[in-house]
Amino acid sequence: MNSNEKNFFLQEKYNITATFYDFLDYPWERIYKKWRPTLIGDLRGKILEAGVGTGRNLEFYHEDSEVTGIELSKKMLGKAEKRKTKARCNINLVHEDATEMKSIDSDQFDWIVSTFMCCVMPDDIQELAIEQFARVLKPGGRFRLLEIVYSKNEKIRKRQELFAPFVEKVYGARFDRNTLRYLEQSSNLQVTSTTFLKDDTYLLIEGTRV
Repeated sequence: MNSNEKNFFLQEKYNITATFYDFLDYPWERIYKKWRPTLIGDLRGKILEAGVGTGRNLEFYHEDSEVTGIELSKKMLGKAEKRKTKARCNINLVHEDATEMKSIDSDQFDWIVSTFMCCVMPDDIQELAIEQFARVLKPGGRFRLLEIVYSKNEKIRKRQELFAPFVEKVYGARFDRNTLRYLEQSSNLQVTSTTFLKDDTYLLIEGTRV
C-alpha cells in the first residue's frame, strides 16, 4: 500500500469515527483537558496545528496567535469549525494532508503543534509529515508534539496491550511508532527536549528548525 492509499484509508476511517469520536475519547479527555492550557496557552505568532481533529485545542490559543489548523478528515474538520467559535484568536481551518501540505507556503510558521497525530500515521508516511514540518516552519521556528508510546513499566504495558487492538481499529493509532527517531534523524529539525506528561507513556517532544 503506497502513501496515498494509506492516507485515503486514514481519511475514510476518521470520516466514520468523527461521528462518535468525542464520545469515545471522553475518558481520556478528562486528562487531556487539564494539559491543554499548558500545551497551547504559551504559544504566540503564526501557528500550524497539524491534525486539528475535532478542535479540542482551539479555545486555548492565546489571543495574540494566528492559527491554521489542518485535518485530513472533512467530517472531523466540520466538528472543529463549530468549536472554533470559542477561540480568542483568528483560526483558519483547512482540509489538508499533513504529508503534503499543498496549500501551505514554506517558511511561514513560528510554531507547529500536534497532539496524537503522528501515532496515527504509519511510520513511512510519518517521515513525509516531518519533512513538511521542516518546510513550513520559519528558520528558528519551533515544534511541540504530544504522542503516546509503550511504557517500560510491565503493569502499564500490559494495560496498553489490552487496549491496543481497539485503539488501532478505531483511531488507527499505535503505541510503537518511531516519531522521536524520525525527528532526531531529520537534517532540518533538532529535538531540544523530551518529557513525559504522565508515567512514561505521554511523550512531549519539543524542538526547532535549524
